[in-house]
Amino acid sequence: MKRMITIQDISCVGKCSLTVALPIISAMGTEASVIPTAVLSNHTAFDSFTFHDLTEEIPPIAKTLKEQGMDFSCIYTGYLGSERQLKIVSDFIDDFGENATVFIDPVMGDFGRLYSGFDESFAKKMAELCAKADVIVPNLTEACYMLGEPFHQLEDEDEAKDILRRLCALGAKCAVMTGMIQRDGMMGAVMYDSVNDKFFSHYAPRTNKTFHGTGDVFASCCVGALCRGLSIEDALTLAVDFTSECARITVEDPDARWYGVNFETAIPWLVERIK
Repeated sequence: MKRMITIQDISCVGKCSLTVALPIISAMGTEASVIPTAVLSNHTAFDSFTFHDLTEEIPPIAKTLKEQGMDFSCIYTGYLGSERQLKIVSDFIDDFGENATVFIDPVMGDFGRLYSGFDESFAKKMAELCAKADVIVPNLTEACYMLGEPFHQLEDEDEAKDILRRLCALGAKCAVMTGMIQRDGMMGAVMYDSVNDKFFSHYAPRTNKTFHGTGDVFASCCVGALCRGLSIEDALTLAVDFTSECARITVEDPDARWYGVNFETAIPWLVERIK
């Protein structure tokens, strides 16, 4: 069994980050090891929450894992809350990434704005971290900020392809633009593989409602698929379809909780799909 390590925060209640990554990756047949970067009572879409920073716990954890001879098939990073954490994770990749697939979700903004606490300096440092990745999965907002250009809506897929080429020019081998919306009611992602100089895109039906944590669902499914040996094209297809299925199930559930999608209900669909 392959062993992955994922570095991101955990909310005691709320379907995002590690509470999404752990069950999805495990269901796909990979051992999911974790380094939590912070502990929250609930995620930040709630009216109030507690937050406990674990930044200074990460280096001794990494040191101990190194002393114990641990190795990982994949290093998957999600939300990282400071430039200090970016530096620590960069060092972790240097120490453990020689034989690992490095998969980075540069979580820092959406809808044209950076999240609270982030600025252009952070975005630049995130771009430097992404240069070490095999695969990055930014949304349009994150892509624009990493390239140091103003946010703007895309006119067509060709414009997304240009952005992806420029992201890979920063160092990443493969860049995926998530949250791509088509006018015919579809949503998906576009990918550029710089090693083989080729593009790929896939779309699935979208709902008329947005949900917190769908980016984490997509990323966790995509990286889990890569660990199973799927190609980046097949991993992307699976992740788009699974995210769409999670949203569909949630919209159809009159008792669905507002703070995330019913990804748990969709896991049997995912397991059957990967057989």
